[in-house]
Amino acid sequence: MDRTMAQAGVTASDIAAVGVTTHRETCLIWDRQTGQPVYNAIMWMSKQTDDIVARWSADGLDGQIRARTGLRNDSFFSAGKLAWLLEHVPDVRRRAQLGELAAGTVETWLLWNLTGGRSHLTDPSSASRTALFNIGECKWDEWLCAAYGIPMELLPEVVPSDSCFGYLDAAVLPGGHAASVPVMAILADQQAGLFGQACLEAGSAKNTYGTAGVLTVNVGDAPLIVDGMTSSVAWTLGGRTTYEAEGVVFHSGQTLHWLRDKMRAIDSSESSEALAASVPDNGGVYFVPAFAGLCDPHWDRNVRGAIVGLTLETGIEHVVRAALEAMAYQTRDNIDALARGGMRIPTLKVDGGGIANDFLCQFQADILGIAVHRPHGLERTALGVAHVAGSGVGLWNGADDIAASWRVERVFEPAMSETRREELYAGWQDAVTAARGLPLRKPSSQILPADNQPLLVAR
Repeated sequence: MDRTMAQAGVTASDIAAVGVTTHRETCLIWDRQTGQPVYNAIMWMSKQTDDIVARWSADGLDGQIRARTGLRNDSFFSAGKLAWLLEHVPDVRRRAQLGELAAGTVETWLLWNLTGGRSHLTDPSSASRTALFNIGECKWDEWLCAAYGIPMELLPEVVPSDSCFGYLDAAVLPGGHAASVPVMAILADQQAGLFGQACLEAGSAKNTYGTAGVLTVNVGDAPLIVDGMTSSVAWTLGGRTTYEAEGVVFHSGQTLHWLRDKMRAIDSSESSEALAASVPDNGGVYFVPAFAGLCDPHWDRNVRGAIVGLTLETGIEHVVRAALEAMAYQTRDNIDALARGGMRIPTLKVDGGGIANDFLCQFQADILGIAVHRPHGLERTALGVAHVAGSGVGLWNGADDIAASWRVERVFEPAMSETRREELYAGWQDAVTAARGLPLRKPSSQILPADNQPLLVAR
């Protein structure tokens, strides 16, 4: 916050309101008196709760979780992470039942600290990604919390996304003005991106290419349960709740980071475009980036990443091209699932760091057979929550102004024949099938002694 203010040349007295948007599902528990976490946060991609969700599945909870929350019984979501903390950290369950502890996903933790521990709140968009929230009733689900063994005393109060969530603590910003600055919006990141992309009508959709890839579709004023996808609250604004259908792929832009940082195959994510364009096609190579399993629409956490179709003619440019193509194939997986659920997408808006890559945007249009719209200003997530927060203090008129601010920078029209499109996509589906059929073995790097020092293993 200090760096941003310095860069913009503003002081605390210039701040009218604050909006908070963060990634989702990651959660933690902390002491209400000291504000200290009782244990490390458990990240959204962590699989350490697999045994817990398997137990819930054996208990017959899968159907109830799906019907009540719109989600699946999977370690991706927050419920299993809270259960793990309650079961594995000494004395946490007893203290939670006494009301001594607070829990939340990252936006709730940030709000707690921004307000000096005075606000323990969240909004429906964030709560709906925990597998604890009943999306039909828009409240924490008491039946599920009891089934999970999670005390409801831990949970934050859920209020509309455009509420006044409290005021900044005087220590947060210099100049003594902080105590009069309200937090006027909380939106989960993908939902904030949906709003920032002005996807305000049912059927409008955006795809974000970040660490993960996320297709988010406005489905209107009632939940839409689509096989292979999740259903969540998009936002509650002006007293009205809007819902979304969503398809998450765990590894999108992170695949390029892996090629850069682990494989040393590229110097930067930006250099991937030139490499991909240096060959006429993928040479039959497909990259399935299932480093932590496959999410929507497959929901197979046991599969691992694979590169298939390698020959002696394969160069690193083919592998890099296949990695970029995988980002687009995974988006089509989810758009096809949505179509099978009865909702077709006429055009796709895109955002996130990945869309600076023209090759990716064009290939996405080609493999979908629909136009891809890239906006001016690639980071629409922050802008979305800013407009909600600013509307709360009279700076903007929420939906109208965000729609007026959205301008297309470039439209990528499909240029590939349908025959070629389906041929390539069939190859992708074969690659996914092959990856899912590979035996799963734990890598030797997981075999570490208790002090976390490397262990030498004789060959």
